[in-house]
Amino acid sequence: MPRILDIFLAGILLLVCAPVLALCGLLVRLFSPGPVFFRQNREGLHGRPFTMIKLRTMRIDADGALKSWLASHPRDADEWLKYRRLARDPRLIPLIGRPLRISSLDELPQLWNVLRGDMTLVGPRPLEHEVLDRFPLKYRNRRALVRPGLTGLWQVSGRSEHEMRRVLAIDMVYLRHRGLKLDLQILVRTPLAVFRARGAY
Repeated sequence: MPRILDIFLAGILLLVCAPVLALCGLLVRLFSPGPVFFRQNREGLHGRPFTMIKLRTMRIDADGALKSWLASHPRDADEWLKYRRLARDPRLIPLIGRPLRISSLDELPQLWNVLRGDMTLVGPRPLEHEVLDRFPLKYRNRRALVRPGLTGLWQVSGRSEHEMRRVLAIDMVYLRHRGLKLDLQILVRTPLAVFRARGAY
């Protein structure tokens, strides 16, 4: 996605979505003590780390809750190994965590990452370092040639229902064929993918 288009579209979207973002932030504060935003280091262009921003959807004690849950739920432990996601996630803030995730409203703060130049609107999603460490170096190097995206090909192809190796394959397809035409197609398909909530949890 051309940088000028990123700035223009992300700026408009951030202004339009500001009231929704403010309301969601207020709900996070009401239902869970702690910060409104969740910040995490991810790998960006040329492998440089950056701080990705999301609305917080997890409890403060998320790591402990996950460890305890996986120890007592073997099927969920297998699911975590395959997808790095859980359909029944014990870490989510009650009542609002799951809706924010399913609707992708928790991703709205990343429009600021796009404006900063950390991310682009369309590209491979910025994965956790521990996930990238499981992938071949060739794949990581190819991925590092582009900015990570707010949305991408695997988001409009099923989101979290894909195993991580399938995510790798979809990313490679995007990297081989990326261009303005494909990026615009993905942008157009993203609202429908969010609305359908296929593979979202």
